[in-house]
Amino acid sequence: MLIFEHSREGRQATAQAPKTSYIPTIPKELQRTTKLGLPEVSELGVVRHYTRLSQKNFSIDTHFYPLGSCTMKYNPRVCNSLAMNDGFLSLHPLADKSLSQGILSCMYDLQEILQDVTGMCAVTLSPMAGAQGEFSGIAMIKKYHEERKDFERNEIICPDAAHGTNPATAIMCGYKVKEIRTNRDGNINIHDLIPLLGPQTAGIMLTNPSTLGVFEPNIKEIADLVHEAGGLLYYDGANLNAILGKVRPGDMDFDVIHMNLHKTFSTPHGGGGPGSGAIGVGRRLVPYMPVPYVSKNEEGFYYVDESQAEKTIGRLSAFAGNIGVNLRAYIYTLLLGKQGMPRIAEFATLNANYLMKELERVGFQLAFPSRRASHEFIVTLKKQAKDLDLTATDVAKTLLDYGMHAPTVYFPLLVAECMLIEPTETESKQTIDKFVVAMADILKQAHTNIEAIKQAPHSAPNRRLDDAKAVKQPNLVFNG
Repeated sequence: MLIFEHSREGRQATAQAPKTSYIPTIPKELQRTTKLGLPEVSELGVVRHYTRLSQKNFSIDTHFYPLGSCTMKYNPRVCNSLAMNDGFLSLHPLADKSLSQGILSCMYDLQEILQDVTGMCAVTLSPMAGAQGEFSGIAMIKKYHEERKDFERNEIICPDAAHGTNPATAIMCGYKVKEIRTNRDGNINIHDLIPLLGPQTAGIMLTNPSTLGVFEPNIKEIADLVHEAGGLLYYDGANLNAILGKVRPGDMDFDVIHMNLHKTFSTPHGGGGPGSGAIGVGRRLVPYMPVPYVSKNEEGFYYVDESQAEKTIGRLSAFAGNIGVNLRAYIYTLLLGKQGMPRIAEFATLNANYLMKELERVGFQLAFPSRRASHEFIVTLKKQAKDLDLTATDVAKTLLDYGMHAPTVYFPLLVAECMLIEPTETESKQTIDKFVVAMADILKQAHTNIEAIKQAPHSAPNRRLDDAKAVKQPNLVFNG
């Protein structure tokens, strides 16, 4: 549905047009001779069109959104309203530091807070997304080894449950990827790790808790073995929500961590961004941090650039990262305080474990039944797919008819017919119970009317797509 479909010649909506007395002088040869190809719609028509569109969307504002590995939690509106203060919005990124002390002090404070929360030695806010944070983390590891003339180190170890961006990042930085398998409990086997370590090992990329939803109990032993082999440890901070205020990656002996501020620290998340992949580093990697980052002296706050950080891996963006996202995260950390940080992990873990046990009670099989969940967990529909022809896709599509977004499906890839479920700390018990009822109802329907489920969703604007045809013959053209 496009707004052009509502266009009728002569209609207009100019009441909200910006008022300005400034009329630029445009040379006649550059002036338009034809009308702009814009839709002609009344103001009421515009309001109704975009309101209807918004009502067709699933969003965290209107629906339960248990998307595992992504922490789609509520964003406090006060963070947005304060970050949109005109003093912040009107500040030019090239303004002199004497005119930017307010925003610089906020960014410096945020660096210090994140440094304290993660147990790292220093933090930079310049990466503009989690993937960019990953890239800079591995780039720092690479430069560290090169500075030491350790050119043989050409391998990065990644678990089979890793986010896809982990091996992709390693390859982009010029490394070979060595996969290490996880065992039936979701842990890394130490006896499998030892043969992979050697003079060729540059480092290992881990998420802890992992994407399997469990905490790695042997993390200190793993860290010691990797460091003894001369490698470094990279921490994927996608699941930091589960341990916030409880345990710190720095205390696990990681050398570098990226933090998804748009997940853990509740800035707007979705639609592809904007994001922030702030980086924390241990003592080995401090000289290589990407610039700019904020420091201070007796004259005030200032950005450290290439001239002061001679060993830096360089810049990742034109200016200093997504300042608006970082500012929202800063406000969120101030709202929480030291007392609020641990409550995030406590309630996220409580919600996940309650939901996990309830789904097990109504008939769903857990991927790791002997393990306690962190902030997320996995159920597998392997048995239902065999006995009832009920797949993870079927459940995901049917949940739309219950007014709920589906969890992440078919990831991680090593668990058959899996659903990775994360309720987050911001959902109430009543919402979680409604999700359990919906899941139980779908399971009951599968025994009596699997064909109806195969046709779901029934209430969405579009019915189920032919996935194979959509990939092979995508129709990207609008025929108005």
